[in-house]
Amino acid sequence: MNLSTCSSNPRSYLLLLVLQLLSASLLVSSRNLQRQPYPQLDHADAYIWPLPWQYTSGNDTLTVDPNLSLVTSGNGGGSLIVSEAFDRYKRIIFKHAGSRSPSSGVDYDLTKLNVVVHSGNEELQLGVDESYTLMVATSDKLSIIGQITIEANSIFGALRGLETLSQLCDFDYGTKTVKLHNAPWYIQDKPRFIYRGLLLDTSRHYLPVDTIKQVIESMSYAKLNVLHWHIIDEESFPLEVPTYPNLWKGAYTKWERYTIDDASEIVNFAKTRGINVMAEVDVPGHAESWGAGYPDLWPSPSCREPLDVSKNFTFDLISGILADIRKIFPFELFHLGGDEVHTDCWSSTPHVKQWLQDRNMTGKDAYQYFVLRAQEIATSFNWTPVNWEETFNAFAASLNPRTVVHNWLESGVCPKAVAKGFRCIFSNQGVWYLDHLDVPWDSVYYAEPLEGITDVSEQKLVLGGEVCMWGETADASNVQQTIWPRAAAAAERLWSDKDSISSGNTTSSVLSRLEYFRCLLTRRGVPAAPVTNFYARSPPRGPGSCYKQ
Repeated sequence: MNLSTCSSNPRSYLLLLVLQLLSASLLVSSRNLQRQPYPQLDHADAYIWPLPWQYTSGNDTLTVDPNLSLVTSGNGGGSLIVSEAFDRYKRIIFKHAGSRSPSSGVDYDLTKLNVVVHSGNEELQLGVDESYTLMVATSDKLSIIGQITIEANSIFGALRGLETLSQLCDFDYGTKTVKLHNAPWYIQDKPRFIYRGLLLDTSRHYLPVDTIKQVIESMSYAKLNVLHWHIIDEESFPLEVPTYPNLWKGAYTKWERYTIDDASEIVNFAKTRGINVMAEVDVPGHAESWGAGYPDLWPSPSCREPLDVSKNFTFDLISGILADIRKIFPFELFHLGGDEVHTDCWSSTPHVKQWLQDRNMTGKDAYQYFVLRAQEIATSFNWTPVNWEETFNAFAASLNPRTVVHNWLESGVCPKAVAKGFRCIFSNQGVWYLDHLDVPWDSVYYAEPLEGITDVSEQKLVLGGEVCMWGETADASNVQQTIWPRAAAAAERLWSDKDSISSGNTTSSVLSRLEYFRCLLTRRGVPAAPVTNFYARSPPRGPGSCYKQ
């Protein structure tokens, strides 16, 4: 492939010349380069998903040394997270370049990776700087050695740069060497939204810890950064809560449980991939499983949800759960659910009905009372509450002003929420519910979190969006192929510049890149389904290349 538009531009040529003379300390935001259209698919050429914000590239092909060395600098250069990520990506890049590859007598073009991280702060929170600059310089008369440089303000930006670098590299089966095409590269990249999530439901079907880790690993390939862990629901309560040890009697079986150590391991694993874990404890509905261990939480044996609003024990137990798991989940957002609460059960249970009458409350009033009391408990542990949109629709004026409204039912909720000053997460079920198997990839791709929001200050209140993998029909046998590749379509919407990914011919530009990324996932061991099957997660319809299913 020939990207001659880059080398024929005098400004770009001068920039690349200067880069080879400068050290690896260029600022992440020091250049404003013109965006270039992405080329048509050729398996020899590099494709990047999600699309970077700004980049220039050339027409050279460089070889990469399988003994590529890492040189770090900056306050965060010594981070173990960075060095472990380098080793991890090195295994991905050189998977086929083993001991039988030509390692002697070969003059490799690229032998060293410089990683510059300016901040040594390893705290991972909402809005952490994930921007990075990636430079791949070629050797010429001025420099006999080519080099790769990633520069980032945070270690998590460096992780995103390593992912991009890994996608630029391609193993040549003829020469048995790893090649980096279309060099020199200069990429400046950053996320469009600070919240780019995937919900994983482990109540409807238990998912083993290793399966959750595999999902997290695959999320990092698409630069998603929040795992919304819907741990418990009415069907099962698989999480250990030390203060209330009978709660996980609500698990399906004694083997389908998560210990405190399991949960901590998942959170720590996610952090090393630059991914926060937001836990959800959905109240007062979706909680029948709680009563398997503590039947007093049920209004009556025939009325098992919503949780009993009339008893202080209910709120003492919620406080105990949150106190225990706050030690595990450091992320500032905590999801309290609040959806699909049917209060008829309260009104028909004598002691709850009497409690309502004593306080002159309706079922709707009690629903509000419960949600607000749960929010008070969450904020007492320094969490910011997230609630499904029904709470906003029912009593917006009473919600904690810090509440993040989570849209799911229909479009138009985020515009209403941000107009009232609330922050919002977009997950419209019509396009971003992955258990809806008949939603095609392009509907996922072109769904816009800012639809209907024109005021710039209100647009900033939209944190981002989340695709939801509800687990009624997904378990460890098929969850990954249900998530991928459609989650990648949303991932690019949430990361890349809107103008760059909203124009052009869908079939020839986006689809070919998404099919390429789907095959990248399968090469990395992620069982991603074909892109264009009518029903998501369906197997191929016949023999053929991964790239043209």
